[in-house]
Amino acid sequence: MITLQNIIIPEPEICSEHSLYYHEQGAAGFSRSTGSFSVPRSSRLCFDTYFNLFNLAIWTAACDLQSLYAEVTGRGRAEVRLVHARPGRSWEVVYCEVAELSPDSPHRADLSALAAAGLDGLLYLEILSLDELVTIESARFAIAEMPQDLPRLAVSITTFQREAEVQRTVRRLQEFLGGFAYGNRIHVQVVDNGQSAGIEASRHTTPYLNRNLGGAGGFARGLLEAEDGGFSHCLFMDDDASFHMENILRAYMLLALARDPRTALAGAMINNTHKWRMWENGAWFDGACRPLFNGTDLRDPAAVRKMAFAAAGPQPATLYGGWWFFAFPVAHVRRHPFPFFVRGDDISFSLANDFRIVTLNGVVSFQDDFTEKESPQTLYLDLRNHLIHHLVFDKLERSALGTAKIAIRFMMRSMLRCKYDSAEAQLLAWQDVMQGPQFFDDNIDMSARRAAIKALVRDEIWQDTASQPLPGRARFSRLPRRLRHYLGLLTLNGHLLPFWTRFGDRMRLDISGRGLVFPAFGGARLTYLSTDGSKAYTVRHSKARFFSLAWRMTKTLRAFCSSYPQLRAAYRKGYGEMTARPYWEKTLNRPGTREAA
Repeated sequence: MITLQNIIIPEPEICSEHSLYYHEQGAAGFSRSTGSFSVPRSSRLCFDTYFNLFNLAIWTAACDLQSLYAEVTGRGRAEVRLVHARPGRSWEVVYCEVAELSPDSPHRADLSALAAAGLDGLLYLEILSLDELVTIESARFAIAEMPQDLPRLAVSITTFQREAEVQRTVRRLQEFLGGFAYGNRIHVQVVDNGQSAGIEASRHTTPYLNRNLGGAGGFARGLLEAEDGGFSHCLFMDDDASFHMENILRAYMLLALARDPRTALAGAMINNTHKWRMWENGAWFDGACRPLFNGTDLRDPAAVRKMAFAAAGPQPATLYGGWWFFAFPVAHVRRHPFPFFVRGDDISFSLANDFRIVTLNGVVSFQDDFTEKESPQTLYLDLRNHLIHHLVFDKLERSALGTAKIAIRFMMRSMLRCKYDSAEAQLLAWQDVMQGPQFFDDNIDMSARRAAIKALVRDEIWQDTASQPLPGRARFSRLPRRLRHYLGLLTLNGHLLPFWTRFGDRMRLDISGRGLVFPAFGGARLTYLSTDGSKAYTVRHSKARFFSLAWRMTKTLRAFCSSYPQLRAAYRKGYGEMTARPYWEKTLNRPGTREAA
């Protein structure tokens, strides 16, 4: 038998939210030391969870499954049940047998008829103990045979001065690949932008020293090496590998069995602040990044099923995969990354290439809160890529004013929160985009722009919380939500009212309110806290800065609209040139390659 999907157990270094892995009825429990489950008589163990549901609809639609089995290994007498959950209809128990479990001989259920029928829905395993104590040691979904032509997968990691993280990741990957049945078909590439990672070449790993051109340059290098190495598929992933190694197994099996050679796999993302909450199960782009199932409580079986059912259905035309975990077929790459440095390169890559992107429950990376990372520099980078996507791609084409509204929305979101430093950086981003695609080539390492943005920042600098002012009176922030909402909008959060500096509230906002506009409504002095509350910065209402920005924004809008046709034509031409392989060969000038003439 060949594993398609293992039952995953909690790992303290990754996630210890047990209800994302299993549900118990009765006195069943999990032993971290042995990695096994103990199920006393009449207790039940159920794997209807985010990590352990088997999405029958996705696997059978995306892959050619000639067979399908479920296996359970353990000790004791138990009822083994497989449940088929389907959207909009009653569920069926498709397998139910009393078994004497043995560690030497897995109990096997043949589900091949379900796979052959191409049915929709989800499968999950249930164990009912019929003994004084049943022990479950492992379980999996499996197939009987693999195709002859197996993929070669390059796992490409880009790192910059995160030596401990990338070294730990490489160790974990090497350990996994050493025990994985198809580990000899997978090779790890570490693109070291900081030239400091200290990764040694080995049977499973090759390091590449690289010029620091951000994530875009690092992943562009990884793709060049994957192409030159004859790999059929490439997996872009983060250097901290905050995910279960099962991600690699499921990704490889999906790619190996895919019906459509364009099949790509986008890993989901969960927020490290709340590891039970989905950040995005894939995302699509149109004027903004629109994460799918953001906020879904993964402890809730009904919410997880709803998300899994939707993942098997029609997807948005502008679906993209984040580069924290994105596997794709090399042969179907038409465009290499655009030199954004960081931010937006993954969106652009998915939009520019004809991949068939799917998601799988349990294939997920745990990441720090995006709101925590928000700064004038990240907002500068975000606005640049948002505008360029609309200038380049037919499916995102808008009028000049329609595209400009993206920049206006970005800036107003900052200005209403008194984050004038961020708004200055966003105005700079808009004006930089208006210089045309050559600007990105001239500033490919972002060194000059990073210095310019740093010089812009006056207030939005993290400091010890103890040095920041305490919250004061709260008049307007206590208003009923609807009244506070309209007060904030109609007065531009006090910028149209006299003496707002004197009358507005003095507020502290934690991470939950930091990235939103509404929590700032009613405030004249706003102290924003980091996730753990140890750092903070304070911004203050300023009509002078607000209206100076508004005036310069208006002038930029007029210039943008008047030059829009020429700008769009320039980007479409420049994008094609700067996402071609020769551009990156020349730019990176790798050892052993000739610089293009």
